[in-house]
Amino acid sequence: MNKVRSCPCPRKVLIISTPPNLRFLFSHPAHFVACGLGSGLSGFAPGTAGTLFAWASYVLIRPNFSDMGFAVFLLACFVMGVVACDRTGRDLGVVDHGAIVWDEIVPFWGALFFCPPYLLWQLGAFCLFRLYDITKPQPARYFDRQVKNGFGVMMDDVVAAGYTVLTLALAKRLLG
Repeated sequence: MNKVRSCPCPRKVLIISTPPNLRFLFSHPAHFVACGLGSGLSGFAPGTAGTLFAWASYVLIRPNFSDMGFAVFLLACFVMGVVACDRTGRDLGVVDHGAIVWDEIVPFWGALFFCPPYLLWQLGAFCLFRLYDITKPQPARYFDRQVKNGFGVMMDDVVAAGYTVLTLALAKRLLG
């Protein structure tokens, strides 16, 4: 998926990452999962597309589980994501390639799990999650910059989801 080009500078090579396509998506189950069942192939803001996919799919998935069952489901999806994101990042040649969005999907499901079930609260959760995912406050920045594997890819978004839940809890407390 990467093109290697010579750089005019001596002894340097530029690796230009190209967006994965449908062939790549279906070439391995890990790619299908890590790329958010295809939502990560969006040509515009794939992280936002993955988060929107998470929001839409949450409405369909959540009613099928008890609270404990959903927590176990989230944990299983997290573990599967560590493996899938690691494999897909290696195959793409970029640890946290933009097309990898499972790391947005699972943590945002977790944020919605703790969010009041009303559209405005969920919209607030969406905006906060994207803000924290983009700005990467510590310790998210540590996982993003220092932990170069599937665990690091997943954890920086888990931290963003944690900040989202804390901010929503604070807002709920202040608003009564």
